[in-house]
Amino acid sequence: MDIPLPSRAALKVQAKRLRATLNAAGTACTHAQALEAVAHQWGARDWNTLSARAQDDPHQGYRPGQRVSGRYLGHRFAGMVKSARLMPGGHHALTLRFDDAIDVVTSSHFSAWRKQVNCVVDRTGRTLRVTSNGQPHVVIHDAWAGG
Repeated sequence: MDIPLPSRAALKVQAKRLRATLNAAGTACTHAQALEAVAHQWGARDWNTLSARAQDDPHQGYRPGQRVSGRYLGHRFAGMVKSARLMPGGHHALTLRFDDAIDVVTSSHFSAWRKQVNCVVDRTGRTLRVTSNGQPHVVIHDAWAGG
């Protein structure tokens, strides 16, 4: 499984906690040693290699409270990201809360309103799942520019 690498700042916090834990247990550990240990845990040769691979911006992607707009089953929506989780491969598991409920049924005999949906989107803001006519379930127009 491919686990996304945290930001450089988060990796430094891991090293600080490791150092504090080891020192509290009676094992002397310098900050440099803790950084090297964290690098090895993440599969890097050394801290400099890991630091170069880590992203500086921990906020790339979607985050709770972020405003988004787009289409859900072909209907326009505006709303916010209620929850977001980074998944392997750069995908994001999102819960979207719409400002206004959307009737997802095309029949004139009944309605099915949605105010909130769960989805998995790629870096372009499109769901992997598609409707029977090949359209993504969700398309977020103002998707972050993943790279």
